[in-house]
Amino acid sequence: MSALPAATSGPLHVPARGLIAVIGADGSDPAGWAARHFAPEEVLDLGTFRAWVGGDAAGGLDALLHVAGARLSWGLLTVIAGPLVRPVDRAPLVALARAHDLPASVVVLDPPRAALPRTDAVQAQVTELHRTLGGLEKEGFRRVWVRRGPGLEASGVRRVPLAPDRSDLRGPFDFIGDVHGCLPELRDLLGALGYAVGEDLSVTPPPGRTAVFVGDLVDRGPDSAGVLHLVMGLVRSGAGLCLLGNHDEKLARALEGRSVKPVHGLDVTLAQVHARGEAFAGQVRAFLGSLPTHLVLDGGRVVVAHAGLPERYHGRVGGRVRTFALYGDVNGQKDEYGLPVRGDWAAGYRGGALVVYGHTPHLDVRALNGTVNLDTGCAFGGKLSALRYPEGQVVQVPARAAYWVPAKPMPAVPEEARFVGEG
Repeated sequence: MSALPAATSGPLHVPARGLIAVIGADGSDPAGWAARHFAPEEVLDLGTFRAWVGGDAAGGLDALLHVAGARLSWGLLTVIAGPLVRPVDRAPLVALARAHDLPASVVVLDPPRAALPRTDAVQAQVTELHRTLGGLEKEGFRRVWVRRGPGLEASGVRRVPLAPDRSDLRGPFDFIGDVHGCLPELRDLLGALGYAVGEDLSVTPPPGRTAVFVGDLVDRGPDSAGVLHLVMGLVRSGAGLCLLGNHDEKLARALEGRSVKPVHGLDVTLAQVHARGEAFAGQVRAFLGSLPTHLVLDGGRVVVAHAGLPERYHGRVGGRVRTFALYGDVNGQKDEYGLPVRGDWAAGYRGGALVVYGHTPHLDVRALNGTVNLDTGCAFGGKLSALRYPEGQVVQVPARAAYWVPAKPMPAVPEEARFVGEG
């Protein structure tokens, strides 16, 4: 048998939302451990659910999963405790968390064998747990903590918000639409917003304000490398936030050496980045790799994502959330121009948060059902647009040139979706 994973010590930094499995062989008392470290309403004990259904193991698990699913649908931390020592026992937990776009983590209780009942059944459980312990991350658990030895207790459990949750940031914000390499227009827009831009592309913001870029910094425009330089410095200074766009994600994959077709301006962007040296290329790669695909801001009042995000995904994580935030409501079909068909998710949006996004260019800012699309086709000769929040004011600058020919005409914004409160 290979060496067991090392034990973890100190406090546990657990996701504030998601599923946590506390597992161990009979006698290690996962339910008791969970009860000492989490609130009573957060802990679901598999043994209790089995007792409720007359001792039936399968029925107890089904009942537990039903309650856990309801809690996860509400975005609540859910702790499941039991002797889930086999991968087949744990698989439904991972699947349930994934179905609700929340992370699954696991705490493994591994006391000495001598401290457990000497029955064949319990010792077999320990053997199976040890056999599969090294594969927990491959099973889908994002975090694994192993408590071993006579002292299984954790020195505190600290809850960490999920990556999209920056509800502690209250603004005021200046949301900036798709830049697409348009450095001259970005300088113009920042100036109109009151930001001072130096010749070296350093930026001094107005007191207290934060610039938030909705993604797609690169491709099509004249100076993607310059845009990256400016935005990276602004983010590094603490006066800026940036979301990952689909063009940015493609650049990141290319810089990682993965196979990517250098189309839609990516070839020019790559040449510009590499022309600044490999140190700069490495900085860009690290920067893009650090970007979130959506953020929840101002106590949940605002959500920003490159392609927008329906309410069911706000503040959640996982492949479906990432794909929607980067590409929008797509189904793999292409339109008559050879472009992905994008469903109009905003037409059915009824969420409580304002959603600010870009990705789909229009001739003007589109405001509909509590969503605001700031992509006004700057690289196509349109405008570069920003939304001041909480003021509700749109600030725009015209493109200095049409740098790229769009594959299809940008749609007009109907009267009912025109932004109200434009400055």
